Formats: sequence, C-alpha cells, structure tokens
Amino acid sequence: MKRLAGLKVLVIQNCPTEDVGLYEQYLIDRQINYEVVHPYSGSRFRWVRSYDAFLVGGTPISAHQFQRHSFLKREWRYLKRILQSNKPLFGICCGGQLLARLLGAKIRKNPVMEIGGYEVELTSHGRNDPLLKGFPRSFPVFHWHGDTFDIPDRAHLLVQGEDCRNQLFRYNNVVAVQFHLEVNSTDAARWADQYADELSKFHKTKDMVVEECEERETLMRSLAYRLMDNFLELVP
Repeated sequence: MKRLAGLKVLVIQNCPTEDVGLYEQYLIDRQINYEVVHPYSGSRFRWVRSYDAFLVGGTPISAHQFQRHSFLKREWRYLKRILQSNKPLFGICCGGQLLARLLGAKIRKNPVMEIGGYEVELTSHGRNDPLLKGFPRSFPVFHWHGDTFDIPDRAHLLVQGEDCRNQLFRYNNVVAVQFHLEVNSTDAARWADQYADELSKFHKTKDMVVEECEERETLMRSLAYRLMDNFLELVP
C-alpha cells in the first residue's frame, strides 16, 4: 500500500442523514487529511486542485431529479471538473448514480427496491481488478435504494447482485457503488427512523433491518477499509 501521508480527500455529504460512515472512520484511522463539505446547507466547493481524491455520498433525492435542486446542480458542475481532472472519484448509492449520469449512462427504477442485508459477487472483471484486491468472490452488503444505474460506455461492471445487477462499476479513476459497506447498525437504525415510510412499504421493520446490518457488520467494516485502501492506490 502506498504512503497515505500528505493526501487530501474531500468528502461530499449530500444530506444530513447519510454521512459516509466507515469510510470517514477509515480516513481518521489512517490519519489522512480530509474535509467534509455539506452542499445542501450552502457550503461552497474549493478548487479541485486542492484535493487528491473525492468521496460523494448518497441522498434520498433521486438522481433523476438533481436539476430540481440548486445544490445538486452546483455539485454536478463541480463533479464535471473532477472528471476532467482524472483524479480518483468514488460515488456511493445516489452519489454513484450521479457519476453514472455524468458519464452518459441512464438511471432507472430497479425492478424491486432493496432494503437491508444482501449478498453480491465479483464479476470476471472484478476478480481481476486491483480495486477489489483481497475481496472474496461473494460478500455481504447493506442496501437502501429503489433506483439503479446502467453501465457507462468503456466502464466495467465489477460487482453484481441478484435483484439489482449493477452494483459497482469502474471507469478509469471513477468508481460508482450502489451498495453500502460503510454503514453500521447505528446508521441503519437512523435510516430506518428517517425513511420509515419507505420501510413500511417494503414490509420490513426497523428491528429486522438493524439486525440484518448487525449480522454483517464485522466483515463489512473490514471490506470497507480494504476498498478504501485499494481506491486510494489510484492516486498518482
């Protein structure tokens, strides 16, 4: 693993409920310099050149509707500049869907909503991509989403699921992830409270969702750290 000292990472948090969880804890534990920006509350973006890598968090706002929200329109322009810089860029859930749209792919409703604990697996590309070095062929994740992204041209699908096929793609230094490794049972409980209407329609209870996350938490934490280790290897 390359030396992490001297790196500067920007975390873009897109709603109060959903931070980047264990990915931020990873930055703390690895003593990596980072900054969190909250564009939904009016925070402004600094120059792209101020950072070495970027994490884009999720939001319950659909990626279809970003043009209805002034903060996401501003963020869209900023993400475009990051793409042009070729710096490592990592999007989570709706953050990943925004990156897919920027790369020309479509966002659509998944045939079913996914909430709670699931299993996903590496594709043939994923088994050979250094981004997923050290990952098992199948592994547990947490989900809370109804939309999904298509795979942009010249990108590779690295992780797939059963009910939602497209789970992680990589396009050069751009990584889009539909699933959550960064969530723990405390986060799951907070989401269940905040998104109770979605949970009731899905016919799951808060206790069920928290338990499903808790059962997977230890391995998810290990894989979240491994994924960040591998992702930051993309920094030149």
